[in-house]
Amino acid sequence: MGRHSLAKKRRKSPVVLASVLGPAAVFFAVGSDMQPSKDAVKSASVDEVAPWDVEIVAAAPMNSFPAPIVGQVSLSSGPDTVIAASRYRTVDRTLPVGLAPERGLQVKTILASRAITAAFPEIQSIGGTRPDALRWHPNGLALDVMIPNAGTAEGIALGNEIVDYVLRNASRFGMQDAIWRGAYYTPNGAQRGGGYGHYDHVHITTTGGGYPTGNENYYR
Repeated sequence: MGRHSLAKKRRKSPVVLASVLGPAAVFFAVGSDMQPSKDAVKSASVDEVAPWDVEIVAAAPMNSFPAPIVGQVSLSSGPDTVIAASRYRTVDRTLPVGLAPERGLQVKTILASRAITAAFPEIQSIGGTRPDALRWHPNGLALDVMIPNAGTAEGIALGNEIVDYVLRNASRFGMQDAIWRGAYYTPNGAQRGGGYGHYDHVHITTTGGGYPTGNENYYR
């Protein structure tokens, strides 16, 4: 036989080669996707490999519960109550020592002195216990609230405001009476009759409430 005949016998059909090589190519392609090579795994850095089945969730802020505002806020402990901590503030309602020397004063008189001092910064002097023919000042039951420029329109207006303030707080202060510019006041209002004096200060008498023991707290 000639060379041309032998060549024809060794040559494979293109269709046959495709049928043999095609599945093998698919096998290696799929296998390479399913199983990475060791070299590929080694070349991947830690930062490039994402962890499996891990979810990163931002932590919710922890709520703090500061002290409630005294007499203003009622807190609920229910799970649905969410109040920002910034909305809270502590309110100190304790009254500081007033202008009147407190030695010898009874508790209601002390409360009146402290409250008037806090409410009227214009006042610079309040008298308390002192010798007198009547028992009110010696027994710590009376205050003399001195009015700056008492004869002026401003001074008279200030004295009137203080009398009105004491009347509004008559029960709290244990008010018995007040005297200002010739008028005598009780918790029921003015009792005019003349001759009461007190043109330079407001005189205030309380029911006392007893002498302090040192454990008292005075609030606004």
